[in-house]
Amino acid sequence: MALRTSLCDFLGIDVPIIQAPIGSGSGPRLAAAVSNAGGLGMLSVTWRPVDEVRAVVRETQRLTRRPFGVNLVLHWDPRERLEICLAEGVKAISFFWGDPTPYVEQIHRAGALVMQTVGSAEDARHAVAAGVDIVVAQGWEAGGHVWGQVGSMVLIPAVVDAVEPVPVVAAGGIGDRRGIAAALMLGASGVWLGTRFLASEEATVHPIHKEMVITHAETDTVYGEVFNVGWANAPHRALSNSTVERWETAGSPTANRPGSGESIAAYSDGTPVVRYSDIMPGPGMTGDLEALACYAGQSSGLIHSIEPAAQIVATLVKEAEDALKGGARMVG
Repeated sequence: MALRTSLCDFLGIDVPIIQAPIGSGSGPRLAAAVSNAGGLGMLSVTWRPVDEVRAVVRETQRLTRRPFGVNLVLHWDPRERLEICLAEGVKAISFFWGDPTPYVEQIHRAGALVMQTVGSAEDARHAVAAGVDIVVAQGWEAGGHVWGQVGSMVLIPAVVDAVEPVPVVAAGGIGDRRGIAAALMLGASGVWLGTRFLASEEATVHPIHKEMVITHAETDTVYGEVFNVGWANAPHRALSNSTVERWETAGSPTANRPGSGESIAAYSDGTPVVRYSDIMPGPGMTGDLEALACYAGQSSGLIHSIEPAAQIVATLVKEAEDALKGGARMVG
């Protein structure tokens, strides 16, 4: 049973695996590695300086001739970055945390596809009415910033029913072959994996963050607005750490949080990072990196190794095919 769906033809990829943008953890090396392995690599460009966006897209194009996409968070004005990406020929634009309606026609005129992450069937219907081509159904189990509060097992089929025949990509809590097989059986046309690719050799996160992903259990994440300095009123899921423990011990306050404003880490140029910042620990940063926003989903409990992205894709494809064959035998 080949792991190929209609999404593959739609996007021009070989296997229905999309690497989630994972903020600063995504870069040209990771996106290109996933695309070269047959999936769809993604770049996050929202927080990159505008004058870096073109260079990052071109570097990814240098590393792969396969399709890849970019993600834009609509909490911030995307227009400059979107125009650059379309001018550079990016063929898949992913939106999150806002209404994509104002940008859909522009993207279609440029010959690109629009993806929108949703947290409910109602959100999905709105996205499709706006002209979105692919809906990403993000379950509550997901790492990083989380739009809705519905678990993947319910959300995926609800969204599929709401927007069929528009392709639906499943996100949240998927970390191995069983999650992929389950998502496809629930009606999804593909999967969107973030936490699994955080634990890849190419992810641009600090080794401490990667090690935390593979050593934390499925119960070792926290959902809420803990790391909200820089992006307020934005619920997210991150790995439990010393900052979370201090905050919970103090009663999970929304104000006068212990250590608030304290500089606990720094970029390589010396720029400080304060406790409760929304910034992930990146390469070259120093300080108490464990205490920063180490975003990850509940699927961290299923991930036990750091591997090259191409190997991750190949293993997931082979094992998901085997899982689907086994499921077909059980059903039969």
